[in-house]
Amino acid sequence: MRNETLIWAIVTVVILYLVWLVVSPVVSPIILALAVAYVTYPLHEKLLPKIGRRKAAFLLTAIIAVLSFLFLIGFVLWINDVKYQIVRYMEISFTWLQSVTVSSQRINEVLTAITEGVRSRIESYIVSYTYSIPKLALEIFVMLFVYYGALVNAEEIGRELYNLLPPQRKEFGIRLIEAARYTLDTLLKSWLTLSVLKGFATALGFWAFGIAPTSGAIALGILTAFVELLPFLGGWLIWIPGVVYLIHSSNYVLAFLFAVYSIVFVSPLPDFVLAPKMTLRRRGLNALISLLGIFGGLWAFGLVGIIIGPVSLGLLATVIEEWKKAMESQPAE
Repeated sequence: MRNETLIWAIVTVVILYLVWLVVSPVVSPIILALAVAYVTYPLHEKLLPKIGRRKAAFLLTAIIAVLSFLFLIGFVLWINDVKYQIVRYMEISFTWLQSVTVSSQRINEVLTAITEGVRSRIESYIVSYTYSIPKLALEIFVMLFVYYGALVNAEEIGRELYNLLPPQRKEFGIRLIEAARYTLDTLLKSWLTLSVLKGFATALGFWAFGIAPTSGAIALGILTAFVELLPFLGGWLIWIPGVVYLIHSSNYVLAFLFAVYSIVFVSPLPDFVLAPKMTLRRRGLNALISLLGIFGGLWAFGLVGIIIGPVSLGLLATVIEEWKKAMESQPAE
């Protein structure tokens, strides 16, 4: 019996290793597809009674496919310029920060290291895809395929997930699932979604008002989305310099209009109007989780780390709480 158990254990490990080798190249698009499916599933549920499950999933997949195709075109046309603009704006910001703070060689070295680190990381992403556009296209195809399958089989996936929980620890497993759902609701359906919308509004504003070229506007939109993820900060850090630029250029009317546009669509009005409707923005995510989870995950896993980081920390917090309860329930010696 012991030998048979050992053989099955070895076979299981080998199978899992082979599965990982097959799946690992497309882990990122799979995670991204599941995240997008989770966010858009309520819309799928609204469309389902009108046109049916598969047609609703196909319609949403078609919309995501069009957006993905536009992203691919934009990636090919502007990615190098966008990288240059992001690093350039960071260097300008850090130079200004050094000019208004106490001069310190140590601080200057840290800011320079941050800029160089961001530059090298962005360049590594660009190089990995620039020389393999078919790889990016394949990942988009995998994402669309998984996205459609996740929408069509969402209920079955949910049932199977709960059925896989061991009976003796089912309550703990349910708490882990609820913790992950709680974090995903806060992160994806409110915080991250609102940040992306603000980034899009920022890019559109800087481009429409002629403050920045297309690549520069996209770079500022990306920076806005990331700044919005930081606690206590917001998109106003990005659009106020745009207003100052227009004032210095003697475009006072445009400066006023751009300020009004940014207040209404970027910051702070959306925080009071949209955030409460999209579930509370930072609910359940404190500053430590947001910084370590989002940016640590981003640095370690790339873009999907924005999802993996906070969820893993949320699960860790649940495990710690369970361990504390177990320790408290033990009788004192």
